[in-house]
Amino acid sequence: MTTLGPNGLWNAAALGLYAGDPVTARTWGNTRTRRNFHRQGEGYVQFVDDPVTFADAALSIVESSEPVLESACAWTRVAVERVDAGTDGDTDWEEWALRPLESRIERETVPTIDRGFGAVVEATVAASRLDVDDYDEEDLRDRLAYAASVVDRAGGPREREALERVRKHSSW
Repeated sequence: MTTLGPNGLWNAAALGLYAGDPVTARTWGNTRTRRNFHRQGEGYVQFVDDPVTFADAALSIVESSEPVLESACAWTRVAVERVDAGTDGDTDWEEWALRPLESRIERETVPTIDRGFGAVVEATVAASRLDVDDYDEEDLRDRLAYAASVVDRAGGPREREALERVRKHSSW
């Protein structure tokens, strides 16, 4: 997801989407994405197949002058509307309805099933929770070790680079 920040740059962040009519997403805490949703009321859902792009967006600050990432295979500009909010543990969350405004396919690729990329995604989730009191750190580190073993066995050069980015951008 990219959202326009107050500095005029587009912030890229990982955001899980939930199927439905409409599609929804949930922001956790006081993130740039949440603040930009409130300020702008829209953003760009990005469909990427590059694990390094995903890891960087999930765990670091990535900003660009354009709303669509170079690595996007496709994108959809969406209007967002807050539909629910609450607290889980010590973390506030907000749920958003996403309504498509326009979209484009940038390039067509043959879809593949890539265990290495999946392991990178799981590693970013575990790494993002390492310093959150509601999660067991030993369990998260076990999940990270398992993800690393999958990348070692089934990942290619980009998955290995992405896993190094997970290490760089987290306390792992």
